Amino acid sequence: MTHRIALLLTCLVLALPVMGQTTLNGAGATFPYPMYSKWFSEYNKLHPDVQINYQSIGSGGGIRQVLNGTVDFGASDSPMSDEQLKEAKTKILHIPTVMGAVVPAYNVAGVSSEIKFTPDVLADIFLGKIANWNSPAIAKANPGIKFPDQAMVVVHRSDGSGTTFIFTDYLSKVSKDWEGTVGKGASVKWPIGLGGKGNEGVAGQIRQIQGSIGYVELIYAVQNNIAYGSIKNAAGNFVKASLDGVTEAAASSKSMPADFRVSITNAPGKTAYPISSFTWMLIPAPSKDAKKGQILADFLNWMVTDGQKTTTQLSYAPLPASVVEKVKGTIKQIH
Repeated sequence: MTHRIALLLTCLVLALPVMGQTTLNGAGATFPYPMYSKWFSEYNKLHPDVQINYQSIGSGGGIRQVLNGTVDFGASDSPMSDEQLKEAKTKILHIPTVMGAVVPAYNVAGVSSEIKFTPDVLADIFLGKIANWNSPAIAKANPGIKFPDQAMVVVHRSDGSGTTFIFTDYLSKVSKDWEGTVGKGASVKWPIGLGGKGNEGVAGQIRQIQGSIGYVELIYAVQNNIAYGSIKNAAGNFVKASLDGVTEAAASSKSMPADFRVSITNAPGKTAYPISSFTWMLIPAPSKDAKKGQILADFLNWMVTDGQKTTTQLSYAPLPASVVEKVKGTIKQIH
């Protein structure tokens, strides 16, 4: 009998953390998904009573779900538009979390050297104007590389995507033809190519298809061992994606607006990587659940301090110190 009572008490004690557990649900961008997964796991180790679930469904889905109120937070690599913010039933805060790079990733038989891309060439490839890897326009920027006579297979996102927004935002700045025909957006009407869902889907297509080229967030190219090229930046230098290049892009851009909705593509710095961006968590303020609001605020304060120390391990650049201080002030609005 005593043994049974002791066993029952032990079970009750073990069940207490589960009974008192709070679950936060979020959804959105695939761009920062590897970083968010690590952060949510680390935060759970510090706070076993808090579980943060995140669905990597693309920025468009994240914005929709936060507008519908079906998640506690959304995530996007493209800032919400003024029109979208007006649709919201409550104020939505844009909290920058990390910075990253979108890279032109490719699979070209027989080419082991890094391929250099000028802005015009990159735009013309995705416009369908350059359709073969032996194009003279590509060869001009890559003397010494022998390109195969191989048709290009363009791969792009099929879902509403912040990564697409970043990429098309850049192309709209460097190509009047692109700006006038396709433009920028999380979803655009692609002139050519195959669609892949999420950064994972695009990376998978590029790995499988000879002659392919697409755009993915840097960590997806690194983790999948996919080759990616350098891009001629606004200062006229060919720059390959790096954490330093992303940091330089942020540093050389204009000052951060109060709502953090800023574009840092095609930044003017000498070593700035041209397809760099912040990514944001979308937080309703105040939170409709006070307890969840307090937990979100605590997580975000941890994220912009201790969490930033782990960003470089996954090929993301940490937030500039000046941005961290501004974010801390904004977090106070959540609860």
